Amino acid sequence: MAIQFISPATEQEWNSYYKIRFEALRKPWGQPEGTEKDDTDSSSINVMMLENNIPVAVGRLHYNSTSEGQVRYMAVDELCRNKGYGSLILQELERIAKEANVTTIVLEARERAIPFYERNGYHVTKLSYLLFGEIQHYTMSKEL
Repeated sequence: MAIQFISPATEQEWNSYYKIRFEALRKPWGQPEGTEKDDTDSSSINVMMLENNIPVAVGRLHYNSTSEGQVRYMAVDELCRNKGYGSLILQELERIAKEANVTTIVLEARERAIPFYERNGYHVTKLSYLLFGEIQHYTMSKEL
């Protein structure tokens, strides 16, 4: 298995990146295409994981300050789940953050994802928002 991480650059790579985000994070809740994108994508670090040149997982990092990074839009292709790919993409985002001298990572986790993030060293700091009126989120953080 050949794993590599890329930042989407071509139109095809961006389409693959957004497809994974949409399929995992928006489509199951009946949200329209386009809702998987936001205005800060272009100023963030977008990472896509490829297995044998096939896109399998995505995640995004942006900086809230010089010492704090935020992870968003973590998603793994449905056919590739439970293989550790989520942890690998998270570790890659953390590696990038460390290179930028970030000391803390924060994120907003869906309730069902809390055990995943806890296994990766994050802890819940507070109750956050309710997405689409039904998906409870929690703020989590990790010191790097």
